[in-house]
Amino acid sequence: MATANTPSLKTRLTDLLGCEYPVIQTAMGWVANPDLVAATCNAGGFGFLAGAVMTPAEVEAGIQAIKAKTDKPFGVNFHMYTPAANEIIEICIRHKVRAVSYSRSPAKQMIQRLKDAGIVCIPTVGAVKHAIKAVEMGADAVVVQGGEGGGHTGSVASNILLPQVVEALKVPVVAAGGFKDGRGLVVALAYGAEGIAMGTRFLMTKECPVPDQTKARYVKAKPEEIIVSKKLDGMPQRMINNEFLQALEKKSAIGMLILAVRNGLAFTKITGGSLLQMLLSAWKMKKSNDMSFTQTMMAANAPMMIQEAMVNGHPADGILPSGQVAGTIKDLPTGAELMAQIVSEAQATLAKLSERTATKSAVAKATS
Repeated sequence: MATANTPSLKTRLTDLLGCEYPVIQTAMGWVANPDLVAATCNAGGFGFLAGAVMTPAEVEAGIQAIKAKTDKPFGVNFHMYTPAANEIIEICIRHKVRAVSYSRSPAKQMIQRLKDAGIVCIPTVGAVKHAIKAVEMGADAVVVQGGEGGGHTGSVASNILLPQVVEALKVPVVAAGGFKDGRGLVVALAYGAEGIAMGTRFLMTKECPVPDQTKARYVKAKPEEIIVSKKLDGMPQRMINNEFLQALEKKSAIGMLILAVRNGLAFTKITGGSLLQMLLSAWKMKKSNDMSFTQTMMAANAPMMIQEAMVNGHPADGILPSGQVAGTIKDLPTGAELMAQIVSEAQATLAKLSERTATKSAVAKATS
């Protein structure tokens, strides 16, 4: 909490989301469960439930579980191209969640339905043109992820991409990709962002449901072994270069397509749907994202391969999506401890910068 002697961290993002600090916990599939979301929100941040890997019934149960653990506002993430998207929207409206996040294939009518219900819409993008398009479609704020970020990511580093997006938009911009602490928050604010969004840093906390053996693999990771690969679905994704990814890189295109169909069928069972609906969704994604049909069919590969490592606790037998920043993190604090560290470090950094500027100004006056 800011006092007369500590800088405030209130921004347009905290006003928009109703949270205390401008820090978002992203909706990592199989990771951002009710416990992690509630812990983030109770600590003053804003958490998103990973609804993209849930059935509508599981999303509703997750929302109810979060409400049982916190009275703070929170959000839900889901894919608008899935057959169950409209049902999830109605669930979010019924339960009055504060915000939704999404990425590929947003539908303008769905966004408008959410906005009409007073729900904040915050997509994640990795390019300036996508950020502009997102706002044209109704986004209230935008998370912009630099190439350092985990999972699907772009090719431009955060310190180059972020100021470009800030300059192009009037809505609040949230920085993602390479952030883990209070100093990073100050850097993002200096670039004009209204806050930061972190996935990997929240994954590496005590409340995160990922098994200990998988967390241990993240703690051991080095920055140089957290690489970008297009093997999963033809789109760049950053992950730890483990044994499974190394074997996957050797698979043929036909082998990957067969795997994609198998994973797609498994994914529809998880999210609710049928083979026909999966094919129709893939076709819609192809038309709206300039992706090949094969790429869109392969979109289910990542969540199903991530499940093996993140849920079943076999880090060598599944995919380990990770921001490059994991290579610099060696502790597993609680969500409350993490948020307290970020806030105190950010406020101390801002105070130090202010002090330094004031001292330089006083020296200049004295010598003039």
